[in-house]
Amino acid sequence: MVKDRLLRLLFVPLLGVSIPFISGVVTYPFDSTLTLVVVNLYFILMSWSIWISSSWLHAKVRKLFTIHRNAFVKIVTVCSINALFGGAITAIYVLVWYKISGEIFSWQSLLLCTIFSLLAVIVFTLIYEILYLNKERELDTKIVGQMDWERSRTQMSILKKEIEPHFIFNCLNTLSHLILVDPKIAHQFNNKLATVYKYFLINKDREIISLQSELEFVDDYFFLLRLRHDNKLHLKTSFEQESEGTLMILPYSLQVLVENAIKHNEFSDEDPLKIQLNLNGEYLQVCNNKKRKPYVESSTGIGLKNLSARYRLFCNKDIQIETTDNEFIVKLPLIKQDS
Repeated sequence: MVKDRLLRLLFVPLLGVSIPFISGVVTYPFDSTLTLVVVNLYFILMSWSIWISSSWLHAKVRKLFTIHRNAFVKIVTVCSINALFGGAITAIYVLVWYKISGEIFSWQSLLLCTIFSLLAVIVFTLIYEILYLNKERELDTKIVGQMDWERSRTQMSILKKEIEPHFIFNCLNTLSHLILVDPKIAHQFNNKLATVYKYFLINKDREIISLQSELEFVDDYFFLLRLRHDNKLHLKTSFEQESEGTLMILPYSLQVLVENAIKHNEFSDEDPLKIQLNLNGEYLQVCNNKKRKPYVESSTGIGLKNLSARYRLFCNKDIQIETTDNEFIVKLPLIKQDS
C-alpha cells in the first residue's frame, strides 16, 4: 500500500470545501456558523468518500494488469474507472444536498461539481500511480539485489569448493613422488599436510580472512614444498603491517599463486624459484622470477581463473596480472576492516 496519510489530511478537506464553492453548488454566506461547519463537513465527507473509493479501486484494478501489459492502457483504464466512480459519488452527494438543503436545483452547478471532481480524481490517480511505480521499482531493485547477492554467494561457495580438489590433486602427486624417493620425508610431508588441510576445514565457510592468518598458512604450505624441492624454492615477505584497521584477503589466495608459480616454471639449486610478497598500495603483490617449462604440466586449469572469479564476486574487484620477460606479477586487492 502507498502511504498517503499526509495527502489525505491536506487535500480531502481542501477539495471538499473548494469544489462545491467553485462550482456554485454551495452559496455563501450562511445564517449561522454552525450551518457553515455542517455544510463543509458534509462536502468534506463527500471528498473523503471519493478519495477512499478511488484508492481502493486503484489498488484493485491495477492488479488485473500483468507486468507485460501496455502501461498506457493500464493508466487510462485505471483513471477512467476511478473518474467515473468519483463522478457518480459526487452526483449522488450533490443531489442529496439539493434535497436536504432546499436550495434551487441547478444542472450547471451539478455538472461543474462533477467535472471538477473528475479532474481531481484523475490528477490524484496519476499521483498514486507514480507512487506505486516508485515503490514497485524500489521493491524490484531490492529483490534483484538480493538475488544477485544470493547468486554470488552460491557461486562463491562453488568456487571455494573447487580449491580443495585442486590442492589435493597437486599434493597427492607430491606425496607419490616422495614415497618413491624417501619414505621418511613422505611421512613428515603427510603429517604437515594434515596440519595444512586443517586450515581448509577451519576456513572453508569464511569469505575473507586476515592477511596475517593467510601468511601463516602459506609458511606451513611452503614447508611442504621445501620437503620436495629442498633449496630450489625461496619465499620472501617484506612489508610492514599497517596501523589503521586489519588487512583482509580471500582465503587460499596466496596458496593458489605459489602453486601456480611452481607449476609453470623451471627451477634448480643454481637458479631457484624466488617468490616475493609485498604490499603495493591497495594490493598485495606476489612476484616470482619467470623461466617457463619447455613442456606443459598436467593441470586442472582452475587456479587463476578461480581466484579472479572469487574476487569479482566478493568485492567487485579483479586481480591484476603483469608479466615481463623476467617476472610474473599478480596483485591481489586488499580489503581493509576497521579495528
